[in-house]
Amino acid sequence: MKKSRIYLGLSLVAISGLLLIAADHADAPAVTGNGNDITDVYAFQGENTSNMVFVVNTQGLLSPSATGSATFKENVMTEINIDNNGDNIEDLVIQAIKRGSKMYFFGPTAPGTPGTSSTVKTSAAAGSVEISKYGKTPNIVTSNGMKFFAGPRDDPFFFDLNQYKAILAGTAGGFNNPGTDTFAGTNVLATIIEVPKTMLGSSSTINVWAETKQKQ
Repeated sequence: MKKSRIYLGLSLVAISGLLLIAADHADAPAVTGNGNDITDVYAFQGENTSNMVFVVNTQGLLSPSATGSATFKENVMTEINIDNNGDNIEDLVIQAIKRGSKMYFFGPTAPGTPGTSSTVKTSAAAGSVEISKYGKTPNIVTSNGMKFFAGPRDDPFFFDLNQYKAILAGTAGGFNNPGTDTFAGTNVLATIIEVPKTMLGSSSTINVWAETKQKQ
């Protein structure tokens, strides 16, 4: 499953910076178009500046007609990994798993085993939310100081694919301003959790990446 990583500055008051390292909307055939396919990972300071927001988007390039039938998969766990001591090994994880019509969240908590294999941290249950339906009012739940959402959203990633191809082909010298959003009108399935910064440790910097893991 694809891993995306971002680096950001973090303090208990404000973020010092953000750099997105990797994002894409098409993976290998075994991953593209199913519940494992991560399109983007975002982390940013919440409207409440004491909180951090983590977003993992999957199943990109959903047309409006396909969005209504797109679903999270019960055999796929989304895991947000947080390194708060700079060794590029996760110290905390936030896990999200679909069961029935709800998304259940666990963490932030120490992982059972760092790396590509994970166990569900049921002892760190954080809350759950009814998965929102396309075109309906979004369901947002607040529990244990955190906020949770899961469901379809407009794809927030902007990319001018045709201009990018022209640059690679040598027929254009750079991007247009404004460009043309190739992903306009397409949707993703978003998993979102807002967490108090106090739950993420005391480091001034964290590394964040996300994985989807399929039940074996």
